[in-house]
Amino acid sequence: MEKRKKKILSFLRFFNRKEAITPGEIAWKKFRRNSLAFGGFIFIVISLLIAILGYLITPDSSPHANEQVLEIATRKPGFRSYFLKVRKNEILSEKGFFNELFYGKSLCYISIPFHNIQVFDERVEIQEFTEFTEEKFTRSWHIADVVYPLAFGKPPVNTGDGNWLIHLANGEDLTVSHQTLINRVKSENIQKRLFLLGTDRYGRDMLSRMIIGARVSLSVGFIAVIISLFIGTILGLLAGYYGGRTDDFIMWLINVIWTVPTLLMVIAITLVLGRGFWQVFVAVGLTMWVEVARVVRGQVMSIKENEYIEAARALGYPNSRILRRHILPNVIDPVIIISAANFSSAILIEAGLSFLGIGVQPPVPSWGSMIRDHYGFIIVDLGYLAFIPGLAIMLMVLSFTLVGNGLRDAFDPKGK
Repeated sequence: MEKRKKKILSFLRFFNRKEAITPGEIAWKKFRRNSLAFGGFIFIVISLLIAILGYLITPDSSPHANEQVLEIATRKPGFRSYFLKVRKNEILSEKGFFNELFYGKSLCYISIPFHNIQVFDERVEIQEFTEFTEEKFTRSWHIADVVYPLAFGKPPVNTGDGNWLIHLANGEDLTVSHQTLINRVKSENIQKRLFLLGTDRYGRDMLSRMIIGARVSLSVGFIAVIISLFIGTILGLLAGYYGGRTDDFIMWLINVIWTVPTLLMVIAITLVLGRGFWQVFVAVGLTMWVEVARVVRGQVMSIKENEYIEAARALGYPNSRILRRHILPNVIDPVIIISAANFSSAILIEAGLSFLGIGVQPPVPSWGSMIRDHYGFIIVDLGYLAFIPGLAIMLMVLSFTLVGNGLRDAFDPKGK
């Protein structure tokens, strides 16, 4: 018990002390004092949490948030409507929690918006939602067909005692009372929905598409930065430490890649690898390692002249140990700063590729492709369809830029 108390007290003292001790704590303290950088950091953390939760919090949890209801296309933010959920006549396999978290949940029903609805003993009748014509259209289904997946060619049978004999798509037979079916339709199959950000040109929920689109942008940034750090750090270490022909060759490669415009290089790599989700990650990552390698090389050339590196060599330590244990930890700070800048660049490049149609492919939502689909609506008073994803890109890139500037100031030993 006493040991536990001591651990708790030491833990509290660590976070309550006024003076920072380690260089990391000093940098963190300086970073927190930078209100713009810390605000950008909070925005990134919130966006990351929303992207990770993804389908668990989206109003439309279908794969890629791709439930299309054309009757409510291009509805403005705050739009509300009632929907009848009609059960599909097929049996869908159950998916695990993590499968649904990452890929969404296949819809077992069709959503149909309506103005009015009537529920009878044998059928459900709705007046379809429409605002473009004065003529009203009605549709009706057998009440059991709304609630259950029925077997093909086997309609429900009225047993005459207030029950229905229902043949399900999985081969089972079920007897259900009329009143039970009526109650289930009213409680489970009639739904009121709110579209906070409206709907797009295909009647899909804009909020859901924006949340899943954040996954794409952050994933591209994260994986592209990991690839660029891996390649750039290794080549920079080798060039800076060994020098000579190794340095000449790596610098020649850097200069060749540097002369080609980034977007043009990404387009070329994308055309070689093909268009798709993972291809974009690799293509962006393979074009962002150049600056990392250049900065790491310069840092290593300065560090390897220090006395402790000479002492390590004199003690007979292998080069791999010197690079890994004595040089690499000292180049982490500038690499972290570059990573923040590369993150924002990766988001912009991915958005540009998707806008051009060679990034992630439909129906995968991407902020760039959402702008491409809707930029023509600016002239018909629906410009928010392109403005919302554009604003998201701007805020995300600005946040990473502010964080990068804040990290640069925090790691500066001359800063306050």
